[in-house]
Amino acid sequence: AQHEAMLNQMTFSRCAEDYIEVKRTGWKNAKHAQQWQNTLTTYAYPVIGHLPVRNISNTHLLEILTPIWTTKTETATRVRTRIERVLSYASALNYRSTENPAQWRGNLEALLPKPGDLKKVKGGIRHHPALPYDDMPVFMAQLIKEQGLAPKALRLTVLTAARTSEVVGAKWSEFDFEKKLWTIPAIRMKKGVEHRIPLTDAVITLLEELKAFQINQFVFPGLKPNKPISTGSMSAVLKRMKRTEITVHGFRSTFRDWAAERTHFPERVAEMALAHKLKDGVEAAYQRGDLLKKRIALMEAWTDYCLPKTSNVSRLRA
Repeated sequence: AQHEAMLNQMTFSRCAEDYIEVKRTGWKNAKHAQQWQNTLTTYAYPVIGHLPVRNISNTHLLEILTPIWTTKTETATRVRTRIERVLSYASALNYRSTENPAQWRGNLEALLPKPGDLKKVKGGIRHHPALPYDDMPVFMAQLIKEQGLAPKALRLTVLTAARTSEVVGAKWSEFDFEKKLWTIPAIRMKKGVEHRIPLTDAVITLLEELKAFQINQFVFPGLKPNKPISTGSMSAVLKRMKRTEITVHGFRSTFRDWAAERTHFPERVAEMALAHKLKDGVEAAYQRGDLLKKRIALMEAWTDYCLPKTSNVSRLRA
């Protein structure tokens, strides 16, 4: 009975902390332990952190990995490897007796596409099925009719060209309504650099609507206490709209294609709007600012394109 109680207390998060401590002195780079901590805290702990390590199964691994496998493949493979090592450590200490559910060969390889097979396009940007920009005004008119928080999150995603994680994790403290700016802190950005997004009047109106839902720090509060909506909630909206041929991340490609083909804004302005690192190292060195003034004009043009004048304010608030 005592052994049984001990096994129930040996949760994944506790086991991971122990493993990191054991390995810390052997890791040459001090940041390595922090990176382990960060990835597991962000992706693994919300699903399995509280579970006894012996109860973790393939189902849990798929719940963690599926949302990020095609959109953040490099991160997802790191998460999988780290979970696998923690669970191997748990097995070595007899906290687990079944096979390792994070193992790739002969296990997850049958359930997920091979990381190397996930197509890359020019510039190393992953291809995500995207809505052709010609269809955007009609799509937005349909999206506006959808009720609930997740459709509003999707509208914010489209109009700001932000990433799913940036929108889902958005906090009220990041928004400055007077300056019409959304400042996403470095810790929440893929490249680890603070990102400022200019807010158009349509986005400000949308945010004011959302204030009616304000119950905690998150702009899009979820069902769990002090947690935002899930990263899959916007994909669920597309499914409900019977638009399964496109992805949420693909709207960034739609924006990029529109900027390149329908506007005269320089490439670097659109790239900066997407928080992409400038490819040319020399240009990047000289381009220390974030081209905010030019991006204000770009985002206003994008909003006008997505929401033609026929989509008046009353329709926007529908």
